[in-house]
Amino acid sequence: MVNATSYKQLKEDFVSNLSGGSVSEIAQVCAVAPVVSLLWSVLQARQSFFKPYTALAFVVDFLLNVGALLLSVTLYSSAPLLLNILLLTASFFVYFALPPNLAARRKKPKLPPAAQAKQKDGSSGAGSLGVLSTKPFLTNYRGNMMVVTCICILAVDFRLFPRRFAKVETWGTSLMDMGVGSFVFSAGIVASRPVLKERADGRVTPLATRLLRSIRHSLPLLVLGFVRLLSVKGLDYAEHVTEYGVHWNFFFTLGFLPPFVALFQSALRVIPSYAALSILLGVLYQVVLESTDLKAFILAGPRTDLLSMNREGIFSFLGYLAIFLAGQDTGMLVLPRRLTPRTATSTAGSQRTTLLLTQTVWSLVWVALYFLCTDYTYGAGLTVSRRLANLPYVLWVVASNTVLVSAFCLVDTIFFPAFYNAQDARAEKEAHDTATSRVLRAYNRNGLAVFLLANLLTGFVNMTVPTLDVGRVATMGILVGYMATVTAVAVALDAYNISIKL
Repeated sequence: MVNATSYKQLKEDFVSNLSGGSVSEIAQVCAVAPVVSLLWSVLQARQSFFKPYTALAFVVDFLLNVGALLLSVTLYSSAPLLLNILLLTASFFVYFALPPNLAARRKKPKLPPAAQAKQKDGSSGAGSLGVLSTKPFLTNYRGNMMVVTCICILAVDFRLFPRRFAKVETWGTSLMDMGVGSFVFSAGIVASRPVLKERADGRVTPLATRLLRSIRHSLPLLVLGFVRLLSVKGLDYAEHVTEYGVHWNFFFTLGFLPPFVALFQSALRVIPSYAALSILLGVLYQVVLESTDLKAFILAGPRTDLLSMNREGIFSFLGYLAIFLAGQDTGMLVLPRRLTPRTATSTAGSQRTTLLLTQTVWSLVWVALYFLCTDYTYGAGLTVSRRLANLPYVLWVVASNTVLVSAFCLVDTIFFPAFYNAQDARAEKEAHDTATSRVLRAYNRNGLAVFLLANLLTGFVNMTVPTLDVGRVATMGILVGYMATVTAVAVALDAYNISIKL
């Protein structure tokens, strides 16, 4: 029987010196999310399966949007393409073999007489539409990203979770490396909201005001960072020092992003877009890595002071900042209600198609940049490093996420055009709820709070269960119970209309 010290060392060794897997395999695993969204959308659009939202609907919702993603990183980790084919086959069967539920689809909530009269005269009693909208495909994208993140942070401690999916030591790609960057990219999308509102109102917020607001937003995250630091050191919890450093953790990275973004926003007067700013920052950081001793210092320098002890977290912050800015650029595209000015020939369908095409083009641009950065024959031949958060890592994360957003957007465009045709806020909300999974809406609504709960439960499981000694069946039982708990809390908060802002 190993003692506590040696078991802690075993756990640290279990997540150390890993080299990751192939980009194509990671893409296949990531593709499960939009394919599940396709199956969910077919069930909803053709059968109205999730309306009304019964107990059976919740179970199926959980099995699709949580269970399928859990399978993709555990039992189907060696065959993610097979899982995608099975899900696609189910989608085709529901669409072509089952007759549509026309009765359920025709049912529409009756409006009171006053509201009907207002609709006839062209006015709306349900609230006017603003310049920004929360599109269904964004809710599905962000919700899926949170679900996969919550799964992986616990699953990585079990032997059933492939080591090639865990974070690499220095060079290479893995699913969890993608997950960290995706979390930052997704936060960047949301951070574009206040900027868009300012532009719509014609306001220019002074730099000092922006900094104060960003610092207030950062304080809870920084507090969480210190709480995690103290708990890890105090409980002698297994930690991977080369991930972020001795004291740094992911909450510190998230917490320092808003103030730096507020500073960088002033640069938009000179630089045309957040995408250009992101690329410029990533390129400059890569040039410094290649032309100075910084890369050697980060990878092999002695840990003698506070800077050197936390060098991975401090310097990789520049790469995460570039990812965050790229996320903001995507937010500037997908959050506005209209991409083009309203004209006599402008329709909801044309706006929807323009958004999908524009997002697809940007996805191809980011993919091309990643290819040129990493290809040994036609490009620079650079290697991805999450530890450095170098330029190839930035471009890989941004390219992958923009492709995923485009895939969700495509499903949304095909099956739920009603959202884009809504004439008032109430109709739009109803269309949004019809087009989005209740489970994913719940994860998206209280994302950071759910992430914190998942971290606490992960710590509890690791403190009470010898995860390295658990078999396949028991591992799946623990992971299903853990995700069921996290999902139940998220859905309960949503059901009681509770939003926890951290």
